[in-house]
Amino acid sequence: MIDAIFFDLDGTLIDTESLALASGLAAFAAMGHPVDEEFMHRLIGKDMPTAGRLIAAALPGLDQTGLHSLWGERFQAATADGLPLKPGAETLLSARLRPMALVTSSGRDEAHRKLGIAGIADAFETIVTFHDVAAPKPAPEPYLLAAERLGVSPARCLVFEDSETGAESAHRAGCIVVQVPDVAPSEGRWAHHLAEDLISGARMAGIWG
Repeated sequence: MIDAIFFDLDGTLIDTESLALASGLAAFAAMGHPVDEEFMHRLIGKDMPTAGRLIAAALPGLDQTGLHSLWGERFQAATADGLPLKPGAETLLSARLRPMALVTSSGRDEAHRKLGIAGIADAFETIVTFHDVAAPKPAPEPYLLAAERLGVSPARCLVFEDSETGAESAHRAGCIVVQVPDVAPSEGRWAHHLAEDLISGARMAGIWG
């Protein structure tokens, strides 16, 4: 039985990963350190400090302050006119099948900015961001905290994630995991259900139609 439903944000509910990928590739190139999509895929689902360590290991001479400033400017420009929802997101959120939480690796301000632009901020009983935990994804703490806040057992929580990092976090927390890959392909190592879209994943998990 499912008592609560948890959603990741970027790439799961809102179509930001393709925008982040394009703006990131452009920012790296502008800084004189072009990278490929395979490198960018390694950053998906990671919080900022973890991504920074990966970048530093690969490109030790890169000015990360300048990179993130340029990347942020390009990403914000790309999202200023709106953030499209992923297929099925509006349907699932508006159905309110169970109490819902958002669990994201974005920082608090950035997460609320994106939610406001997408118009889905009111859909969740609680929101867990990078700033709410000591150990972010892929550690289980974000999903354990969401379950604690809603007063439910993690084993009775259904999680929708797109990335390997997020799916691992939810799996390690003991949740039921539906993975809907976005820009990076996945074999669903950490998923109980690997789906093409959110509605298909909801059907696989037995909460839809």
